Amino acid sequence: MTPDRQRSDRSRAGSLPGNSAQRAVLALQSSAGNRAATATVQRARNTPGEQGTAGGNAPARTHRYRDRISAVLDRLKKHLEFIDTFVKGVQVPANSGFSQHASATVNDGLKHSAAASGGAAGSESLAAETVGAVLGGLEAAKAKKDADKYKSGAAFHGANRKFNSKMGEAVVGAASAGNNALSVAKELTKAEKAAHAMQAAEVSGIGSSVVGAVKGTRAARRFGLTARKYRTLQGLEKPDRADEGALARLNQARENAEWAAAEAYVALDAQWDHGGEDIRERVSDAIDAAWSAMGEARDAAKDLRGAEDTNSMNTVLTYALAKQRNKMGKQAVTALGESTKAAGGIVTAVAATAGGAGLATNPVGWGLAAGAAGLILGVTAYKAARAGMKRYDGARHPERWAAEDAAPAQPASREDALKEALKFWKKVENGERKAMARKIYALAAGPDIKGSGDTTTEMRDSARALLVALKAGPTNQRLSPEEWADSLNDPAKSAAWVKEIAEQLSSA
Repeated sequence: MTPDRQRSDRSRAGSLPGNSAQRAVLALQSSAGNRAATATVQRARNTPGEQGTAGGNAPARTHRYRDRISAVLDRLKKHLEFIDTFVKGVQVPANSGFSQHASATVNDGLKHSAAASGGAAGSESLAAETVGAVLGGLEAAKAKKDADKYKSGAAFHGANRKFNSKMGEAVVGAASAGNNALSVAKELTKAEKAAHAMQAAEVSGIGSSVVGAVKGTRAARRFGLTARKYRTLQGLEKPDRADEGALARLNQARENAEWAAAEAYVALDAQWDHGGEDIRERVSDAIDAAWSAMGEARDAAKDLRGAEDTNSMNTVLTYALAKQRNKMGKQAVTALGESTKAAGGIVTAVAATAGGAGLATNPVGWGLAAGAAGLILGVTAYKAARAGMKRYDGARHPERWAAEDAAPAQPASREDALKEALKFWKKVENGERKAMARKIYALAAGPDIKGSGDTTTEMRDSARALLVALKAGPTNQRLSPEEWADSLNDPAKSAAWVKEIAEQLSSA
């Protein structure tokens, strides 16, 4: 700044009212501009304007924090579940066996070691169940807000279904955490007086039987609901597939018809270049030929599209039935495993009441615990293996299930695909289930949806009957049939519909 400018600024600052700090801020305003000075003053004085802005952004920040916490808990839960699978399936039954052997041989050293190992196993399970219960509660609260926000439609049904599922997981997780706390207490009291050990074993056995019964009942109920959905799907008519030869012939007929139409239009254009008294008759004949060729081309394209839609309907219905069969199998095994665990808990409580040391010294209870652990471990291992295979295929062959209008990612090498498969905490992003959901939506969507305009009314009705069988109908979404049909013809709701169908196809 020049000396004259400096003197001018100092004179203006000196003439400003207020103390020296206020004059300095106002001088800053004159040299740096109103916007920067206003921000400086608001920060310095903590003005109501800033508080109002913070208040307006508070809900958004709260949502971000909750999403971050949920993401951290979700990853922690998957890590703990991976360890917990080994603990419940291997360590706990082994501890029971060692405890039984220690009691039978009166080996206090082995008894104390098994008790310490059992306490550690119970503590790990307690942590896993607690994290799962907290995460279930957070996700249930978020789903409830989404359901209240949408009130009806595909987005509402998905959120409401998630709320019920996550709330159930939270309740069961909390009960399981309490049972694991009792299990830890039982192991810690084994080194104390026999009376204390028997009391702890009795309470732990009762808790284990209650939790096992609740989980078994929940799995049995889900088995029943899935069986009902499976029977409804079986009642739908499955169209016969068109073989590859038939599709090739239809495609060739379409190409021939389109070529004939193009030649007819060329011939029509050529008639105008030739004069003569019969030009009107020749042009009229050429127009008739071109119109007939175009009609044949349209019919051929319609036949080909009908055959492709028929094959798609056959594919998605077969897939939906297979997913429900898998779900019934997993729920049946889970129900059997949890019921066996409940029976083991009852044996523990009865043995402790009778004066024994419960599960540790009772071969019946030990056998039941081992059998339950084997069943549950088998289901968990199956789920983990399937998810790993899907992650591998998604990384190795990303084009297999990619959307038609999306550019697929670059295929990963075998090594990178294997690394992706081992990331058990990650979900499958673009798998077969989502691809099948897109197929069903394309068949059931209205004519305003891209790629669905040429679907016949009969095929669209069949696809919508499939949606009703999958529990994605108007009643489930709290819509009238007309509103439900309009939502299927709304491009803005396409993503919500694909997500809704994919969730209803799930075998989890």
